[in-house]
Amino acid sequence: MKRFLITAILAVLTSQTAAATTLEDIQKRWAEVNYTLQDDAQEKAFEALLAQAKQWVQAEPNNAEAYIWQGIVQSTYAGAKGGLGALGLAKDARASLEKALALQPDALQGSAYASLGTLYFKVPGWPLGFGDDDKAKELLEKALEFNPNGIDPNYFYADYLYEQRDYLRAQQFAEKALAAPARPERPLADAERRKEVEALYAKIRKKVR
Repeated sequence: MKRFLITAILAVLTSQTAAATTLEDIQKRWAEVNYTLQDDAQEKAFEALLAQAKQWVQAEPNNAEAYIWQGIVQSTYAGAKGGLGALGLAKDARASLEKALALQPDALQGSAYASLGTLYFKVPGWPLGFGDDDKAKELLEKALEFNPNGIDPNYFYADYLYEQRDYLRAQQFAEKALAAPARPERPLADAERRKEVEALYAKIRKKVR
């Protein structure tokens, strides 16, 4: 019995370590693909990364983090692909993120809410797509409840508010994004996201002066 318990504990720890490694690997590769590659090279790399994310989901079908990152890869791949072919990927991303929310809404500090909200904001509305600004607002605000100081949810919400012409509030959330604590495990993603926030902040400042 004792040996069985030790074996079971080791199996759980091994599984957790593997999941952590997969998460770190996909996060790192996503940043490289999203920020350092372009055009055909980027599309091919996203295709390969999506295959890796799908393998993770298949291996751990109850892991919300796996579905979140499958959704993130699908949505950014859609952005890189563009055109009508991107809509199918966007729909797949919505399904992945909704599955993550069904499994564990607070996974990765509510990242599924942030990514799903951005999808509803960026995807065209009916009849072409499923975009919905009201739904986007609801999801992005929910993301901030889970991660009020994070760079991503504050940037996404600032971008949303800018497009809604709510420039003063957009400035507030852009400033919060710029003040967000660093994520030591994601240096490239942080550096590039900060550049995006700075570019958005510069646009906002032109509107509020």
